Amino acid sequence: MKNSFLHNFAVLIYRYKKSVLFLWLLFTIIFGVFAFKLPSILHGSGFETDGAFNETQTILKEEFNQPKSTMTIVIESSTHEMQSEEFQSFIQDTIDDLDDVEHLSSITSPLDHEDMSKGTIAYILLGFDQGFNELRDSIEQIRNRLEKNEEFKASLTGGPVISEDMNEASQDDLKRAEAIGIPAALVILLFAFGGVAAALIPLLIGIFSVISAMGLLYFLGLELDMSIFLLNVVPMIGLALGIDFALLLVNRFREEIKNGSVEFAISTSIQTAGRSIAFSGLCVFLGLSSMLFIDIDIFRTVAIGGMMVVTLSVICALTFLPAVLGMLGSNINKWMVLKERDKQKSNWYRFAKLVMRRPISMFLLALILLCTAIVPLTDLKLTIPEAEALPESYESRQAFETFKDTFGEQQLYPVTMIINADEDILSTNQFNELESLTETLEKEEIIKRVESIFSVTELKADQLKYALEQDNVPERLQNAKEAFLQKDKAIVRAYLNVDTTSTEAQDWVREWNGDYEEFDLILGGNSKFTQEIFDEIYDKAPYAVGFVLISTYFILLVAFRSLFIPLKAIMMNVISLYATFGLVVWIFQEGHFVNPTDGIGLMIPIFTFGIVFGLSMDYEVFLISRIQEYYEETKDNDYATLMGLTSTSKIITSAALIMIVVTGAFAFTGVVPVKQMGVSIALAILIDATLVRMVLVPSLMKLMGHWNWWLPGVKTNRRKAVE
Repeated sequence: MKNSFLHNFAVLIYRYKKSVLFLWLLFTIIFGVFAFKLPSILHGSGFETDGAFNETQTILKEEFNQPKSTMTIVIESSTHEMQSEEFQSFIQDTIDDLDDVEHLSSITSPLDHEDMSKGTIAYILLGFDQGFNELRDSIEQIRNRLEKNEEFKASLTGGPVISEDMNEASQDDLKRAEAIGIPAALVILLFAFGGVAAALIPLLIGIFSVISAMGLLYFLGLELDMSIFLLNVVPMIGLALGIDFALLLVNRFREEIKNGSVEFAISTSIQTAGRSIAFSGLCVFLGLSSMLFIDIDIFRTVAIGGMMVVTLSVICALTFLPAVLGMLGSNINKWMVLKERDKQKSNWYRFAKLVMRRPISMFLLALILLCTAIVPLTDLKLTIPEAEALPESYESRQAFETFKDTFGEQQLYPVTMIINADEDILSTNQFNELESLTETLEKEEIIKRVESIFSVTELKADQLKYALEQDNVPERLQNAKEAFLQKDKAIVRAYLNVDTTSTEAQDWVREWNGDYEEFDLILGGNSKFTQEIFDEIYDKAPYAVGFVLISTYFILLVAFRSLFIPLKAIMMNVISLYATFGLVVWIFQEGHFVNPTDGIGLMIPIFTFGIVFGLSMDYEVFLISRIQEYYEETKDNDYATLMGLTSTSKIITSAALIMIVVTGAFAFTGVVPVKQMGVSIALAILIDATLVRMVLVPSLMKLMGHWNWWLPGVKTNRRKAVE
């Protein structure tokens, strides 16, 4: 039955096709200018959230005059140890060269602190009065002044440096992935359509969608803090999805133009394939929006960027693409290089017959393969990407690893405690309680050493209080007081003897944060940062997953007027995602085909679920809607499943291959989380388009028969086909 709204919309697009083309070209050119500016306003890994960690950073900056950001210069010698005159002279020269670096507020030298050197390695700690995002020029200035010779090497590392290098590496990765993915996608499109003209159009849709989205995101980025991860996510999703949508519409247009006029073909394609695109786009949009439940910048970035490019991909596919097809008409089949085969003589038809003949055997075989892939998932270890996420060639990563191996991560990342008292911290009662707290901390098994005003001055509470009350306070004590005590607050640093990101460290900072005796403790440092990130994800992820599952179910319920098809689709998606995560663990953690990593990026499972759960619905809507068309015509479930599978197998496989090469191209990039995400999405799509969509779904469709289309209160003959 004709959908009057979609029919009228199609007529409108066809009638004003030249205007639509002109407006899209103008829109893309204008926002393309701003798309090239997007990298300049992105920053950081995106792992930021409100909580005790950020509160501690603010207090340290505002009340204790601590640096807002820090960097580290790691100095290595091939011939000299720290005690040598040559080594000390090189350190002093390095410090002198930093004299007028922008925003540099403090320098802590190994010449004054013995614990900042070990053997032939030392480090200089630099403090800055600006945050990560304002230090690009400072990083460049320092790097230009650091010396390297045959005897000494000075390298810059630290959070702001790693963040800046991550930005550069992400842009390089994007260029590399596009150089691989776009040509490969064009080859697949050529085989899918057999003609050059039809193959080029989907690629054009993907490129237009990505450029427009990145241009619009530039303006959002001026108002919101957005992660550099956006540079990889938007092209990855936009190219794959834009091409997929165009593939569906162009394929249907080529079928319909054989039966009527260009206007008829446009109208029918939009009413069938266009409606599928709308439902698919909505599923992807909701999958991505689920990440907004998690209050961490990187998830918000991916959600907003993904939602933007999905929206533009749908709009572009339903407006710009029909206008292009309206202009081309039957010329869409120009420059054919491959002959189109009859459906019932194709390999896809023979494969579909095999699945339909042995549904139980095929179902069990696919299920066994998926369950086998799930097994490694039991060893999944999630980590927050740090310097090791960068390619090994980056100096900031090399310097960080040298520091970590020499001094231990604990030296760089102590747990910082802000002790809030009810009154002046130097009052007798409060000061004695502070001393008692430090003594309690020193007895904790997890703590290696405690740094406080008592350890620095080597005085007991009563002795120190007496000394600070004298008229002439020694400079050493005054400096210690300013560094560790301010009005009703004190600082205590706890250096752990376990990995700062370990479960033990997270449990400890979670337990100690809050009320203790008469104090309110606010904990910061890397351990607290990690704990808050993990807790936010673990607490909010169930809501995000629940939102996606429930909303997707109702969208498919409306699309197919069936109680069981949406449930089956969700179950199959969940199984395929579990299998995907198992394979990702096997590849990256266990080191098959790649160098083993410490774990999987914490955001990868959430990203993959949010992105793939929606994307895979493309194929579900694609396949089931065609089956539904045949079922509405014949009321024969087996015939409908057979012909639906035959009709869509080639196009689903082509769409999946394009998605795989576009996302899988990121497997050849250097930033580890980007590599992991590219591989995760590519694997998920591969599993979904083969074992799930081509075997499990039709097997279940065959086994369930007419129950597939059952919905209480709805008669079969009143259902409306949805392509």
